[in-house]
Amino acid sequence: MTEHQTKLTSSEISSLWMTYQSSTMIICGVKYFLATVKDEDIRVILKYALDYSEKRVQTVTQILNSEQYPIPIGFTEQDVNTEAPRLFSDTMMLIYMLNMGRMELTACSMMLTFSARDDIAAFYTDYFTESNELMNRARRIALIKGIFTRHPYIPTPGQVDFVKKQSFLAGWFGDQRPLLGIEIANLVYDAERNAIGEALITGFSQVAKSKEVRQYMLRGREISAKHFEVFSSILHEEHLSTAKNMTSEVTNSTLSPFSDKLMMFHVTGLSASGIGQYGIAISVSPRRDVGVMYTRLIAEIAKYSEEGANIMINNGWMEEPPKAADRDELAKE
Repeated sequence: MTEHQTKLTSSEISSLWMTYQSSTMIICGVKYFLATVKDEDIRVILKYALDYSEKRVQTVTQILNSEQYPIPIGFTEQDVNTEAPRLFSDTMMLIYMLNMGRMELTACSMMLTFSARDDIAAFYTDYFTESNELMNRARRIALIKGIFTRHPYIPTPGQVDFVKKQSFLAGWFGDQRPLLGIEIANLVYDAERNAIGEALITGFSQVAKSKEVRQYMLRGREISAKHFEVFSSILHEEHLSTAKNMTSEVTNSTLSPFSDKLMMFHVTGLSASGIGQYGIAISVSPRRDVGVMYTRLIAEIAKYSEEGANIMINNGWMEEPPKAADRDELAKE
């Protein structure tokens, strides 16, 4: 039986293209972290992330070359200055890597689902395994060091029960029910993501070279702080614990370790990921007020993300992703 290697589908090409972009960015970030980290346990985690990110770039390059598809530019040594002073604490680096693993798991599981060819499916299966290992390594170290954010505990019911009142869906008036466990999980996770985002963008706002980029980062810092407070206030109303603010984990350095292009790409990527995470939270939150809150916050992030995309386009920083043929334009030619 003769095997036939089919062409890459639109989904596979797009997944590989995005993997190249994100992996080259991660390589730049982790190289800088390795140059400034002090804790040896965290250094081991960073080295692991660097090794598999470099391997991913090599694999994607090989696949695209075999398909005679142009290799993206992504991010290079020109986008990172490993000689720059320390901008983030070891605690920030560890929590950042923990959440990077979490976000990679979400992204690569979708890319694996879209894969048809065996080699692409195998690549994203390995991707998933490595991201899961990164998350677990970081989680264990964070637990040992006492900086892991545990989600709140809820009471154990005495028996199985069924919903009996329409107030189960209510949120503003009347008999408002307590938060469900899944609603709590998303609120805590989203509070933690915004705490990390606020700290990261605070650092970026201190070191960005362009005034336009600095102003964009300051706006992002305000949004992250606001969203963190929104999620935390809902949890506090239910007498539940939440994530902690992490801005204190940013040093006072003003010498940039990263190019403005890299920082803009990272923040717009986090914004897009945030929209997806909020969408997941809506889908599992029956309480109307919680769903409406997430919808409002999504609109705010979407507007901020669009502003970032415009800055990147105006500065020539946005590579064009794979796209379908413009049949109308081809007909004109």
